[in-house]
Amino acid sequence: MRRWLALLVAATTSLVLVALLVPMGLLVRALAQSGAVNRATAEAQSVAASVGPADRAALTLAVKRTSASSGHAVTVFLPDGTLVGSPAPRSAAVELAARGRSLVAETPSGLEVLVSVEGLPGGTAVVRAYLTEADLRQGVPEVWLGMLVLGLALIGLGILVADRLALALTRPMTGLARVSHRLAAGDLAARTTPGGPPEVRDVGLALDHLAGRISDLLAEERETAADISHRLRTPLTGLRLEAESLADPEEAARLGARVDALERAVSSVILDVRRHSHEQAACDAVAVVGDRVAFWSVLAEDQNRPVTLDLPPGSLTVAVSAAELSACVDALLDNVFAHTPEGAGFTVRLSPGQDGVRLEVADTGPGFGAGLLGRGRSGAGSTGLGLDIARRTAEASGGSMTAGDGPDCGAMVVLVLGRRSSLS
Repeated sequence: MRRWLALLVAATTSLVLVALLVPMGLLVRALAQSGAVNRATAEAQSVAASVGPADRAALTLAVKRTSASSGHAVTVFLPDGTLVGSPAPRSAAVELAARGRSLVAETPSGLEVLVSVEGLPGGTAVVRAYLTEADLRQGVPEVWLGMLVLGLALIGLGILVADRLALALTRPMTGLARVSHRLAAGDLAARTTPGGPPEVRDVGLALDHLAGRISDLLAEERETAADISHRLRTPLTGLRLEAESLADPEEAARLGARVDALERAVSSVILDVRRHSHEQAACDAVAVVGDRVAFWSVLAEDQNRPVTLDLPPGSLTVAVSAAELSACVDALLDNVFAHTPEGAGFTVRLSPGQDGVRLEVADTGPGFGAGLLGRGRSGAGSTGLGLDIARRTAEASGGSMTAGDGPDCGAMVVLVLGRRSSLS
């Protein structure tokens, strides 16, 4: 914007200066020419005063003196045809002046200023003062150069003033853009510094108000979600008491373990929704994925589902918390159990890659088909949130998610999780 405003001011100032200085330059040239003619006329008239019955020597001295002082070629055409002064041809303009008419005539290289002197015994004499092009333009180039320098200085001054004004306008606008980018990145504490024109200040205040309102709404949403999750603790407590009252100790222990897992999930939800930002977290993907697959393998064994787990040796640290990665794996495996028939197997493979850690979950079911619609929508009768949880987990770590049909004609989801150099 600063560049465009500077160009606009430069163009406008240039047009104004051209419209002003060109006529002024022509006027300066005309005035210089008129002044030169007037001075030459005065010189010719002073020489004409010496033309008379006086001796020739005095006239010659007057012509030489005038020519030397003015720098012009001065010639006197006497009635008898003789010349005094600088040699010059007897032009048609001289013949016309010899008839008693003073005039100024143009020649191919300058002007002739002719003054007739009447009343002489032999006729009329003519005094000729010759002006060259240099005489007619004396001082004009210097004036034009001064006008050009003045014009350029005015254009530069205009551009400087325009740049200062543009900077006063663009600086607060740049600040607004920077704050908006910070808000988009999740920094809801970003605020603008009021400045610039009133309109820009109004935009900044409106942006601050919007950011504050968004923060309030998100805080309310977190608290509401936390309250709803907290309400689940009461039925969980009742369910735990029911499990502990079972006569079969093994059944009671199994149900108690499930209740513990569910309570941990509810606590994780409460903690997650009350976080004001996504802190940088990390976990060992090998340990988390192995633990979750082992958990689901019990149900898979009950449904006669073949389970293939491929984990690399050692550990792979990813930029996702253990709770988030566990929820992600649970969501993907829950989709397998919910949307494939009993007996359909699944494969979980974890491997390092150049862009991050690659997590593949594939099954031998019917595939996605028309069921892959988006968050909150599903063509298979579900909520459609499972894949979105996995996608958001991958993107939060700096990775990505792809979903489609696998090599065994079933569904396959591939997550690329961002890596961390060490646990934090």
